[in-house]
Amino acid sequence: MTKKQKKMLIRIITAAVLMIGLAFLPVDGYTRFALYLIPYLIIGYDILKKAFHGIRNRQVFDENFLMAVATIGAMAIGLLESGDYVEAIAVMLFYQIGELFQSYAVGKSRKNISALMDIRPDYANIEEDGKLKKVDPDDVETGAVIVVRPGEKVPIDGVVIEGNSSLNTSALTGESLPREVKEEDEIISGCINMTRVLRIRTTKEFEESTASKILELVENSSTRKSKSEDFITKFARYYTPAVCYSALALAILPPLVQMVILGGDPQWSVWIYRALTFLVISCPCALVISIPLSFFAGIGGASREGILVKGSNYLESLSQTKYVVFDKTGTLTKGVFEVNGIHHNELENQKILEYAALAESASLHPISKSIQRAYGKELDCSRVENIEEISGNGVTAVVDKIPVAAGNDKLMRQLGISYINCHCTGTIVHMAIGGKYAGHIVISDVVKESSKDAVKALKETGVQKTVMLTGDAKKVADQVAADLNIDQVYSELLPAHKVSKVEELLEEKDKRYGVSGKAKLAFVGDGINDAPVLSRADIGIAMGALGSDAAIEAADIVLMDDDPMKIAKAIKISRKCLGIVYQNIVFALGIKAICLVLGAMGIANMWLAIFADVGVMIIAVLNAIRALFVKKL
Repeated sequence: MTKKQKKMLIRIITAAVLMIGLAFLPVDGYTRFALYLIPYLIIGYDILKKAFHGIRNRQVFDENFLMAVATIGAMAIGLLESGDYVEAIAVMLFYQIGELFQSYAVGKSRKNISALMDIRPDYANIEEDGKLKKVDPDDVETGAVIVVRPGEKVPIDGVVIEGNSSLNTSALTGESLPREVKEEDEIISGCINMTRVLRIRTTKEFEESTASKILELVENSSTRKSKSEDFITKFARYYTPAVCYSALALAILPPLVQMVILGGDPQWSVWIYRALTFLVISCPCALVISIPLSFFAGIGGASREGILVKGSNYLESLSQTKYVVFDKTGTLTKGVFEVNGIHHNELENQKILEYAALAESASLHPISKSIQRAYGKELDCSRVENIEEISGNGVTAVVDKIPVAAGNDKLMRQLGISYINCHCTGTIVHMAIGGKYAGHIVISDVVKESSKDAVKALKETGVQKTVMLTGDAKKVADQVAADLNIDQVYSELLPAHKVSKVEELLEEKDKRYGVSGKAKLAFVGDGINDAPVLSRADIGIAMGALGSDAAIEAADIVLMDDDPMKIAKAIKISRKCLGIVYQNIVFALGIKAICLVLGAMGIANMWLAIFADVGVMIIAVLNAIRALFVKKL
């Protein structure tokens, strides 16, 4: 509990003890009123103060005004007639209990988010005269060398220049498994170094680093309100004065009718009491508090899973997703060329890779690099002679005094060597060793392990159409789409063409579902080359976007790892959150309506009014907190 919450708890306990204790004191009249006024002011002075400030600032109609008028009126009736002040104090007491409960719930939600997003570093270590000095991360320039010891947060994005270690990235990605880093690996701020000392050369200033960008994103998420929140704000703006005037009419009109028209006893105290009860019942706290809290908890629950939502409006829109459009490279595939197979070879696979890696050892081409990575051992370049790179065809070399050729079918034809075509889709590197065909290596952009399951999961959530846009060749794109069961694929597209295709799909969606906004199109990209498309779609989702400024700026939702399964998870979180919001709206308004009618008829007393206000608020807040728990969705 915070100091403020502890102070409120003391006030609640003190007021409750005094109220109960006074019930046993045999006092009447003004003395009784003065004694009961003490617990009333202890528990309610801040509400009276807020109501007074609201009246002075001409912002009269809020929950503080309703509470103040209702309880002051109840105290006045007690003084003039019944001598019963317990109800007035109880209204204030239970209202403050509800506020304390709500404050604690919000604090808990914030604490959960803070714990998950506790990535802001307090300092950075730089070396001066052979000693480490702690400095403010803001003072570290780009290109400086910082030292991160085990247990410390990485303060600024950079590249590892010395050391290897394991990083805890759970605050960023929601992933519990550590990430291994070594020299020349890029590293992002917000991770926790776990095992060994790292020396890092910074590539960004602190304010532009990943941690700062993410924190800014989370902090600003509450400023973008959903339609549901806007509805409640507008509703409360008209609802509160309406119930105030209704209560005034309830206090005045029936007694006047009884006195003037019917010639009977006006029963002013009865009708004023009913009006005051009506005011307490009408307080819109449950709606005003629980709806924003539901979205806040939903954003917090999503953050825990490594899904950063820029605002509750995007969370609400995500629940209506019917079309999901994917970029291919880096989104559904790993975006890295890897050896995917070795076919028609008589030598063992590792030997083929050894010859190919040595022949390609002098090349910087991505294909050559992928072969070298697949071989995985240090290359002894002294074994290689006469390397010749033939542009567009491949390389020839002499390895261990044996002529080796590695390249495409053009190279094989040029050398007069018959080759075997591959049935697989990808880049084919044919191998010739000692003048004879030795098989071929298949290199392709590997599909992520979870991509197929991700597409399936999306369809299970109610997504009607999945589309893939890519600049790759038609044959490659069609193969990937078929493997993943994607409904539609457009290939050989330039970035500008992707925008055009998304606009066509938006028109198709509007024709199918109408332009009312009940169906949304989400585009999922890697956040680097897809910024225009991310901005054009109804919902832009950047994935695999760790360290990508373009993603954080252009996307509405950022997935902090490269797992496409998180897309379906995000949709499920949004729908759970919206379900809770609608439950709270229906429940709160339903109970209010019933109790208002009962209050106007004189059936409901002040105790029922307390339940209709505080009880409903507590139940709604408890329900809202459920949005935090999304692990098993």
